[in-house]
Amino acid sequence: MDNGEVQVFEGYRVLYNTTRGPAKGGIRFDMQVNLDEVKALAAWMTWKCAVVNLPFGGAKGGVICDPLKMSVGELERLTRRYTAAIIHTLGPDSDVPAPDVNTNERVMAWIMDTYSMHHRHTVTAVVTGKPVEMGGSLGRREATGRGCMIVTKEALKHLGMNIKGTTVAVQGFGNVGSVAADLMVKEGCVIRGISDRTGGYWDAAGIDIDAALKHVKQHRSLEGFTGGSAITNEELLTSEVDVLLPAALENVITSKNAAKIQAKIICEGANGPTTAGADSILAEKEIFVIPDILANAGGVTVSYFEWVQDRGGYFWSEASVIERLTDIMTRSFTDVLNLSVLHKVDMRTAAYMLSISRVATVHRLRGVYA
Repeated sequence: MDNGEVQVFEGYRVLYNTTRGPAKGGIRFDMQVNLDEVKALAAWMTWKCAVVNLPFGGAKGGVICDPLKMSVGELERLTRRYTAAIIHTLGPDSDVPAPDVNTNERVMAWIMDTYSMHHRHTVTAVVTGKPVEMGGSLGRREATGRGCMIVTKEALKHLGMNIKGTTVAVQGFGNVGSVAADLMVKEGCVIRGISDRTGGYWDAAGIDIDAALKHVKQHRSLEGFTGGSAITNEELLTSEVDVLLPAALENVITSKNAAKIQAKIICEGANGPTTAGADSILAEKEIFVIPDILANAGGVTVSYFEWVQDRGGYFWSEASVIERLTDIMTRSFTDVLNLSVLHKVDMRTAAYMLSISRVATVHRLRGVYA
């Protein structure tokens, strides 16, 4: 540490499945990290990659630490030591990490450099979510939010609703929620409510998202925003809107509040925002739920694009990235919807049916080498 003390941190890297290709999944730095959580998230990544038909398996990693209490130098040393400890699993053909909770492109740059130094040459494709200057992809930062917008647009088409004038509430105004809100406004939506950990804001006529983005850039949260009346996160979830976009914490839609939700569409920008008990209630209310493994797969899709660009040494324009992302997200939504209609199941069940069948098919085709 900066004061000369030696501190030991506990970290994990779990590879859940590599049947379809290299393991793919983020690395998080957080005090709540534990092995069971990392295992579960690695499994989740397997199905997320499969549902959008990417040639990846699933992985996840994490270190138990509080990065907010660490200096930049301490974070760098922690990152490099963690990378060295798991370096036997890493590689463009075996395990490709990405940013997650409390990690960013700077952390990815340290991982890439550490791996490259061990291999005596630069290996940009070992990690995604890097700075554009060192092999990152244009459009990566906005990818998850853009993916949410794309599948919401497809859901509105399916339900015969026009995106122009559609009312939306966004819980979580971080990278995913803020980008999705901004893009939805540009498509003609009216964002009635937004919130973050400090609270929510409501304006039935529509919140000025540009003003909200500027406020967050200056103050690092929505606290003190004057562009709407104050509401709680719980009130935002049950507000009168066409589309609800939970893009923050898990387990926010539960059996206690599901019956009060008025939205016709829920787009799960966060991982696991809906409990199993709430799912059955939402189904009874005929609310169209776009499940998390499909809704927020835009991020890993553009991570795949970054990996492809790094390996080929040829980089695409942002317009090309957006076009390819739109194609994959639209096609994946249609695949899940068709399966849902065919088997008369909800979208979440259909998404898991599709992803698990894709992994199982490749597993059978590969067979067992003893």
